[in-house]
Amino acid sequence: MRSAAITYEEMDRMATAKCPDCEADIAIADDAMAGEILSCPDCGLDLEVKAVEAQEIRLQKLTIEKEDWGE
Repeated sequence: MRSAAITYEEMDRMATAKCPDCEADIAIADDAMAGEILSCPDCGLDLEVKAVEAQEIRLQKLTIEKEDWGE
């Protein structure tokens, strides 16, 4: 079973992005895909990967739409 710790080798392969709320650096795996959900390690905000482009990963605050019961 693999440890949850990240090795230096893995860190070299990871991209980083800034949290839109607290501006903390977030390490993102190089195989991240649009639609993945991440959490900021500093403020705990849930973020969705919106796009993965050549040298840029765009994150957006995760919004969970409440169900409309017709009220």
